[in-house]
Amino acid sequence: MIEEIVAEKGEEIKNKEEFSALFKKHQEISRAGAEKKFKGGLADHSKKTTQYHTATHLLLAAMREILGPEIYQKGSNITAERLRFDFNFPQKLNEDEIAKIENLVNQKIKEGIKVEMIELPKEEALKIAKVSFDPSKYGEIVKVYKISDFSIELCGGPHVSNTSELGCFKIIKEESCGAGLRRIRAILE
Repeated sequence: MIEEIVAEKGEEIKNKEEFSALFKKHQEISRAGAEKKFKGGLADHSKKTTQYHTATHLLLAAMREILGPEIYQKGSNITAERLRFDFNFPQKLNEDEIAKIENLVNQKIKEGIKVEMIELPKEEALKIAKVSFDPSKYGEIVKVYKISDFSIELCGGPHVSNTSELGCFKIIKEESCGAGLRRIRAILE
């Protein structure tokens, strides 16, 4: 495709081996930068990003309650402007399901629940916490974040100290992002 664009401009790539090597290096730098920028799915550890990260815990717990316990996080991308959350589900969510999820998250925000962190040996933590990712990626001592008994998850990211700090949760889009995978985009107002 790049060769076609160059040809349209009346030019040509003179040294294709050198171009390929430089292009590959560029891809590696871009990939490393993206991994660093979105470590754990987070763009940064700002106050707003931290709020969105905590909201993903409430979102996952609400989806499990409304859609079923087999729902797992399959990826996330969180910035200071919004959250993007990927999960397994076989079909498009209907308006009623979206409203129920949104309402349950907002109910937990209004309840002003303390967000607690405890450190436990991994084997002990796995008996009480839900894990969306491969547990072997965690160390022997793990952080478990509890939002009452509503959400109990292994996590290494930053969190608010109380759900009342989140504001109003609003799902702005729900779409497919692959076979058997759905994506929710949401904001805090």
